[in-house]
Amino acid sequence: MHQFDVKNAFLHGSLEEEVYMEILPGYGNVNEENKVCKLKKALYGLKQSTRVWFGRFTQAMVSLGYRQSQGGHSLFIKYSQSGKLTLLLVYVDDMIITGDDEIEKQNLRERLAAQFEMKDLGKLKYFLGIESIFISERKYILDLLKETGKLGCKTTGVPIEQNHWIGNDEENPKVKKTQYQRLMGKLIYLSHTRPDIAYAVSVVSQFMHDPRERHLQAVDRIIHYLKASQGKGLLFKKGEKLFMKVHTDADYAGSIVDRRSTTSYYMFLGGNLVIWRSKKQNVVARSSAEAEFRVMDQRVCELLWMKIILDDLKIKYEALMGLACDNKSAISIAHNPVQHDRTKHVKIDRHFIKEKLDDSLIATEYIPSRLQLSYMFTKGLPTKQFEDLTYK
Repeated sequence: MHQFDVKNAFLHGSLEEEVYMEILPGYGNVNEENKVCKLKKALYGLKQSTRVWFGRFTQAMVSLGYRQSQGGHSLFIKYSQSGKLTLLLVYVDDMIITGDDEIEKQNLRERLAAQFEMKDLGKLKYFLGIESIFISERKYILDLLKETGKLGCKTTGVPIEQNHWIGNDEENPKVKKTQYQRLMGKLIYLSHTRPDIAYAVSVVSQFMHDPRERHLQAVDRIIHYLKASQGKGLLFKKGEKLFMKVHTDADYAGSIVDRRSTTSYYMFLGGNLVIWRSKKQNVVARSSAEAEFRVMDQRVCELLWMKIILDDLKIKYEALMGLACDNKSAISIAHNPVQHDRTKHVKIDRHFIKEKLDDSLIATEYIPSRLQLSYMFTKGLPTKQFEDLTYK
């Protein structure tokens, strides 16, 4: 894997919309009234800059014979006549080039350098601050502790207390919104590589519009936990067998604010954790079965999406995709072809899952609650149980 960076990436994008800006001081005759500058190229700070730059880069890649993946639009693929594969993955202006076609990789680097000002960063060691193979954000956490003045704070074993019941707490005094939102932005970014704080972050991020002292205390607890677990991360290793499995769970009516259920899921690919999420559902579920069934429906889409990515990488996956759930009622609804009155509200979701079951693409599996790893994504846990689940 080789890493590259594009210098002044946003300045390469040509604007399609008409965008005007005030004349800068010292440029031209500023005394003339009603005079403005019309922008032809994107500038840093414009809302359109990211989109027009990516459109320009996509156009360049397509002209070089690459195909944009429908599973992930930032992934570009090219198959050679000899059956070899070249891949380019881009995140804004950072890109990774890999594959088994050495000639094409060299040609790609030269052709991109002819169109953009490129910086060769050599073989991939870090990407977006993340170390490959073992994903850890230790330095990021240390910087966060230093910024918040908590390098010497006490530590805690869990990021959120058990039975926390965190709500709007309007009786609590308000805290500075900008400071709270800044902290939340950093924690949300960190939760992309630290699944152990995903649930705690999803809870406290719901109050960014009106943060209170109680909410800031919950954020501080997450930071205290991070100090005690700076070196934790995700290890990716090659497994003996490629298998895909999603575990789903829902904490029925868990929110005390609006009684919506908290959805959680995680996906293992070849024994490695690759996707996870903890999120409050958009609607109020009328039963625990409905709450569980809705998350099952969404995760079937996730499995199909992962299969598209594997197909793009020329990795054949012909085995059944596993869908594990600890709610027998939700599994029965998925398999039972008879429509009951109590399932009308999830009728479309039921048909979608049933279709994939009939096509032998997925296989549902009941998993006992005591083996359900999703608990750490749906509720606060005691220290011993939390540590056991984190290890798994």
